[in-house]
Amino acid sequence: MSPKRPAIFLDRDGTIIRQVHHLCDPELVELIPGTAQAIKAFSEAGYVCVVITNQSVIGRGKLTDEGLVEINQRMHEQLAADGAKLDGLYYCPFAPAKNGDRTAVEHPDRKPGPGMLLRAAEEMNLDLSRSWMIGDMTSDMLAGRNAKCKGSVMVLTGNATEKDFVHADHIEPTLGAAAQWIMQQDGCLTALEGMKR
Repeated sequence: MSPKRPAIFLDRDGTIIRQVHHLCDPELVELIPGTAQAIKAFSEAGYVCVVITNQSVIGRGKLTDEGLVEINQRMHEQLAADGAKLDGLYYCPFAPAKNGDRTAVEHPDRKPGPGMLLRAAEEMNLDLSRSWMIGDMTSDMLAGRNAKCKGSVMVLTGNATEKDFVHADHIEPTLGAAAQWIMQQDGCLTALEGMKR
C-alpha cells in the first residue's frame, strides 16, 4: 500500500471564495485573490488539497444538491483558469440548531465535528498527523483539532472575529500567507521559493 500523504483541508466560503451568506447563486462565486496560487503551491509541495464545507443551505431547503454541484463547478472552473486544482470536496448538508454555538458538535460531519476530515483521510489515504485545516471560523479550527490534524490556521478573509482567534493554532491574513507559513513549518523550501517568484 502506498504511504499516507499530508493534506490541506480547506473551508470554502470566506477561505477560497468570497463570503456570501447562504450562497445559492453560481453567478456570485468569486475567488478570493491569491487563493488559486496558494492551492497550486500546496499541490506542487505534495499536499492533497481537500475542501471541507458545511452547507446548511441544503438542510434549510434553500438549495438542492444539484444546485451545490453548480456552485462548486464554478469554483473549480475559476481555480482551473489560474492553474489550480482541488483533489476532493466533502460537504455536510445538516442544518444546525438555532443557538449558533460553533463549538458544539451537533452532527459528526458538521464542523466542528471531524467526520468529513476522517472520511477524507480514510478514502484518500491521508495522514492526519501531517495535515492542516485552514478556515475562517471557530468551527473550522475545532474540526481540525477534533480530527487530530497537525494544526488549524485561521485566515481573515471571511467571518473571523477576535473571539474566534483563541481557537486557532495560528492566524494569517490570507490563504496565500497561510500557505507560506505552513510550508515554512513543514520545510517545503522549494515550494516556498516558487511562491515568491
